[in-house]
Amino acid sequence: QVQLVESGGGLVQPGDSLRLSCAVSGRTFSNLAMGWFRQAPGKEREFVARITRGGSVTYYADSVKGRFTISRDNAKNTVYLQMNSLKPEDTAVYYCAADRGTSGNRNLPLSYEYWGQGTQVTVSS
Repeated sequence: QVQLVESGGGLVQPGDSLRLSCAVSGRTFSNLAMGWFRQAPGKEREFVARITRGGSVTYYADSVKGRFTISRDNAKNTVYLQMNSLKPEDTAVYYCAADRGTSGNRNLPLSYEYWGQGTQVTVSS
C-alpha cells in the first residue's frame, strides 16, 4: 500500500513563501511520477504541478508558473512544492499524488492513483 503524507502548510501573508513536502512509502519512489493538486472551498480539485520519475521534467499550471517550483529527492522518497509570492487565491488544501502510469492527461486527478490527506495553505493579510 502506497502512503503519501504532506506537511508544511500554514497561514501566511500575501507575498510570503512556503515549502510543502510529501513523504512517500510503500513503493519504489523513483518509479513514480508525482503531482501536486489543490482544492479551494466550493471548487474542483485542480492541477498545480507535476514532475517526472527522474525529476528532469516539470510542468506547471499557468496560475503558478514562475512562482512555484516542484522538485523531488529520490534518496529521501520525498517530493516538494516551493511556493513563492503567495497570493490569496492560492488558498486551498494542497494534495500530493502518485501517477497511475497509464496513458491520458497527466493534469487530471483521474491520472493519479494514490493521494495524501492534504495540507491547508491559507494566504491572508
